This record gives sequence, C-alpha cells and structure tokens, in this order.
Amino acid sequence: MKISKETLTFLTQLEKNNNKDWFNDRKPKFKIYQSEIKQFLEEIEGKLNKTDQIESHKLFRIYRDVRFSNDKTPFKARFAGSFKRATESRRGGYFLNIENGKSMAGGGFYAPNPADLKRIRQEFEMDDSEIREILKAPKFKKMFGGLQGSAVKSAPRGFDPEHPAIDLIRMKQFYVVRNFTNEEVLQDNFADQVIDTYATLRPYFDFMSSVLTTNLDGEEII
Repeated sequence: MKISKETLTFLTQLEKNNNKDWFNDRKPKFKIYQSEIKQFLEEIEGKLNKTDQIESHKLFRIYRDVRFSNDKTPFKARFAGSFKRATESRRGGYFLNIENGKSMAGGGFYAPNPADLKRIRQEFEMDDSEIREILKAPKFKKMFGGLQGSAVKSAPRGFDPEHPAIDLIRMKQFYVVRNFTNEEVLQDNFADQVIDTYATLRPYFDFMSSVLTTNLDGEEII
C-alpha cells in the first residue's frame, strides 16, 4: 500500500481552501482519501505486530475544535494517526502525520501523568548513562536528532538545578520525530520507511518501559 499523489494534493488544496463550502463540495473525494489512509494505517499495524504488540490504531478526525482557538479554520490539512502498544508493560506510542511538506513519523511520551513524569525524572537523576547511550546511537541520532518536547524553565521542585542531567530532568515531554519530504511519502517503500522509523524507536521504548514498570530499586510494580 502506498500514499497516492491525489491524497497529498487534496491536503495541499485544503490547506489553501480551508473552509466548509470547499470541503463539502469535495467530501466524496475526501472519503476516498480517508479510506486510503485507513488502509495504510492497517498495513502499518500489521507490520508492527511482527516485532511489537499493538493494541489498536486510531485515525484522528480532520475537523478542528475551534472553541478555544484564535485560529477558526475548520479543518486540519493533514491525516494523522497513532498506534497504541498493548498491555501496561509496553509504554510509549507511535505517531504518523501526513501533511504537505510536514509529514513525519515518530513517537514517545507526549503527556505523561504526574506519577510517570516523577518516576522518569528520578531515573535520570539517579543514572542518565543508559538513556544517553540510546540517544547518541548513530542511527537514532541521525534519524531523530534528539529528544523533543516542552520543559520547565527551571529545575522541578525537589531536583538540584546543578545536576548533570538537568537538561533531561527539566523535560515534561519525551518524544522524537523523523521528517519526510512529499517525494518520500509518495515512494513505494514509504510504509517500510515508517516501520524502520518505529524499529529505531524500540530501544528507547524498551528502556522507558522498564523504568515505568519498576521502582527505584528495580522491583516490578505491575
């Protein structure tokens, strides 16, 4: 399965004509492109399940919630989806975004709950050597660059602002992305490139899963 040029063209045109009249006139076409993306996500899930365990995938709605936004354009000019890993022992989630000039694949931890966030920070405070090794692995670094996500301005309460791992401890989100050009999205092997992206994430997910399923003494808590 590959992403068609027509799908990407539709998203490009929607970006320029982001209004209900334009969209409603082309809704039958949208349904076709949406179905294509659904099939693509199903294929990705099938491929992922050969090396991981995926509970489900989700295609996000194209309609924007504009109630609390200054941007009142009604649609997202993109198709985006996610893949949820199965069971509490497998943490982290995969993400895919198809958008004109802004397509990406990646994943991580976008909104860890307070308990998980504290546990992650405590792990980095205690020993940041293993996560550093993962982040500086040549393929990981070349593909993703480094961890992304918002961070607090100063040290979180209870943590030393002079700690050597304060750059990691300050973070509130922990995710990575790999960007793709339009030309790469349209290639026959794009699905394989997405799977390779997720495979490169696995050492990071495996480490974070081990952290979030144990206490500071290394004892399992689930």
